[in-house]
Amino acid sequence: MIERTKGLLVPGKATPRGRFPHVKRAGDLLYVSGTNCRRADGTFVGVEVDTFGATNLDIRDQTRAVIENIGDILKAAGGSLGDLVQITTYLVNMNDFKGYNEVYAEFFDEEGPTRATVAVHQLPHPHLLIEMQAVAYRPQERP
Repeated sequence: MIERTKGLLVPGKATPRGRFPHVKRAGDLLYVSGTNCRRADGTFVGVEVDTFGATNLDIRDQTRAVIENIGDILKAAGGSLGDLVQITTYLVNMNDFKGYNEVYAEFFDEEGPTRATVAVHQLPHPHLLIEMQAVAYRPQERP
């Protein structure tokens, strides 16, 4: 029997910039859509803009916010960061790899999810340095 899949938009999280859910269940797997550091009000964590419009972007703050957002999304779907089995990370600049990796290690170790990190030309907003998508294993409750 094929399990019915279900998508979820999580209240209190930034609305996706397209028609897709934050997370979708397929059987015992939770697929988390590309997630970044955007807050529900449209602002971004890890971004400072001075009075002249110059920006300071912080990969450590953005990475922490992305992982915390993924944790919140998984929680809303009945899971947690501990359920993650795979993460794909998209970095605009591989010079940010060290800072990203340091923060990543605050959440995960060698027992954590498998990971791939890919350099991309750009993300959907110029203030974004990082985006992550993930897969978690969280068995459904059976009747």
